[in-house]
Amino acid sequence: MEIEYCTQCRWLLRAGWTAQELLTTFTAELGEVALIPGTGGVFDVRLDGETIWSRKQQDGFPDLAVLKQLVRDRIAPDRSLGHTDRR
Repeated sequence: MEIEYCTQCRWLLRAGWTAQELLTTFTAELGEVALIPGTGGVFDVRLDGETIWSRKQQDGFPDLAVLKQLVRDRIAPDRSLGHTDRR
């Protein structure tokens, strides 16, 4: 998994926090989350080369619960996320 973040916008802390949350939730499923410095307002989350969240395309940052659901749906679709799952 990769998170590309804008260094000009100083989004390293946001990218690091997002990575920490994903690694904490998906301890057995994710081997790593790479933080990739970028520019131009980028904040893209990719899984196996597929962009699952793009700040520019979705017009904002992902809600963490939504991002966890997107990741779960791809790597562990039968897994419950507990209170994070919306009914």
